[in-house]
Amino acid sequence: MLAVGPNGVGKTNLLESLHVGTQGFSPRTRADVELIRFGETVARIGVHGRRDSVSTDIDVTLEAGSAKKATLNGAPLRGEIATLVFTPDRLAIVKGGPAARRAYFDRALGRLSPARAYLSAEYGAAVAQRNASLRRIALGYSSRDALAPWTERVAELGTELVAARREVLGLLDAPFAERAGELGLPDAELRYDGVPPSVSALEERLDRDLERGATGIGPHLDDVVIASAGRELRSFGSQGEQRLTVLALLLAEAEVLAQRRGMPPLLLLDDVLSELDPARRRILAARVAATGQALVTATDPAMLPAEPDQLVEVSDGTAR
Repeated sequence: MLAVGPNGVGKTNLLESLHVGTQGFSPRTRADVELIRFGETVARIGVHGRRDSVSTDIDVTLEAGSAKKATLNGAPLRGEIATLVFTPDRLAIVKGGPAARRAYFDRALGRLSPARAYLSAEYGAAVAQRNASLRRIALGYSSRDALAPWTERVAELGTELVAARREVLGLLDAPFAERAGELGLPDAELRYDGVPPSVSALEERLDRDLERGATGIGPHLDDVVIASAGRELRSFGSQGEQRLTVLALLLAEAEVLAQRRGMPPLLLLDDVLSELDPARRRILAARVAATGQALVTATDPAMLPAEPDQLVEVSDGTAR
């Protein structure tokens, strides 16, 4: 589907509504109240369709001052439908700091291995508890013995998280290199050198951690290097190359998700064509057409070098 219209008429809102409708949250904000139209107190999104031969009805209701309600066929919506989104601010995955890359690949871990979706959050909570214990010890309110359980928990969950990240990057590396190569980024690769935080390593640096009031080793400090032809793209990639990198990551994950779940994800591509040359637009259009359902936004239908299955014109918040 291609959604077209001038800037500022609501194309991104349409894309965002599909993300909220399939995932239960916005790719832009976690403040649900920001999703309600100005002057209104309630917003509702309904998504209706079929997955294989099964009817799918999703209902998401947002009401100021009340808890969000999101259901799939009457049951709570819990990530059963995979959706991948590209927006211009996603370039932070490549050009931003290590935290942006950790967050992105940890979310990919959750999509590719739902049973481990909360591993990163559980590890982060354990680190926060250990840091709080370090500060209490430094202030004389607690003893070092009280730190031991949190040191063990950080080591346990940190080891699991490092292994899980290595696994997900191993799944993505080859398809990422292939998709990046198609888009003109040769010899692309993902590198992760995270080291599991053992209890002994954490204890060895205890004095430094007490001085800083923070845990100084572990996967909460790791980074993923994204490179092409030996160049780290964060520091040495142009903005155009960084955009292509994010697209290649998205297409690679879509491919792996389709293999693991038996069904391709929904792709939401906002303003993805504006900074691509005609050749790369053709490559992207062909790849997206072969991937599954997708919504692409653009200001002009001519920007997509292919015939969309459906053309939607957006004007003043209305789609036709």
